[in-house]
Amino acid sequence: MAMQFYASPEQIMRDRSEYARKGIARGRSVVVLTYEGGVLFVAENVSTALHKVSELYDRIGFAAVGRFNELENLRAAGVRMADLRGYSYDRRDVTARSLANAYAQTLGAIFTEQSKPFEVEICVAEVGSRPERDELYRLTYDGSLQDEPGTIAMGGQADAISQVLKARHRPDMSLRDAVQLAVQSLGSVGGEGGQPRKLEASQLEVAVLDRRRPGRTFRRITGAALAPLLAPEDGAGKKGGAPVEPAEGPKIAEPGPSPADKSPGGVDPVADGEG
Repeated sequence: MAMQFYASPEQIMRDRSEYARKGIARGRSVVVLTYEGGVLFVAENVSTALHKVSELYDRIGFAAVGRFNELENLRAAGVRMADLRGYSYDRRDVTARSLANAYAQTLGAIFTEQSKPFEVEICVAEVGSRPERDELYRLTYDGSLQDEPGTIAMGGQADAISQVLKARHRPDMSLRDAVQLAVQSLGSVGGEGGQPRKLEASQLEVAVLDRRRPGRTFRRITGAALAPLLAPEDGAGKKGGAPVEPAEGPKIAEPGPSPADKSPGGVDPVADGEG
């Protein structure tokens, strides 16, 4: 009888961790940071149909890197859990902390019980009524949960990006300054010969949780609304002596359908079997 190969539990866990980290490292990075008006999400994403940043509930957002089908299953499950709790009890009972704890249990169970772990890293963020009440939670492939103050960077080069973010981040930053810091931090890695990259609006997915808005605070910033936020300070406000931006600042795109309603193809993701 042939002898079966033996691997210690420690070796199995190390192999699973290495497998998950390699999968996450292949994806483009995402940064999340607080600013004076709420929480900002900026992701490298050239696709207009597949989102790395989404809404979970009224004041709660979701960002992720890794394998898309796995992070989409997690997003859909979070939306269902938030909707069920808000409907059964009260909308104020739905918090980022409760959703992050549920995600941690799910990811931990998958990591220990299944042969293949999820190749994902996610952030759950909640905007508070005041800046000091903003909450950012980071979850890794093995279910580890961390409360991050102010900034989160995820992806293969998260450490280098995080150094740039933390060195220059301020809680009282304007939206414009926060967007430019996020883009510069994402572009600080991955260039030829270690040089920084210049990221265009078409390469970015940008969204905010705006604390000043009642009800649903999640808004995507795209197209003409995003361009002034990326423009250099010298040329953004003046052109031939006349201001380019309206006095009230760039407009933020109105929300589409609720994430629990329909996917980009018009099919209900929950009814279609996601999650």
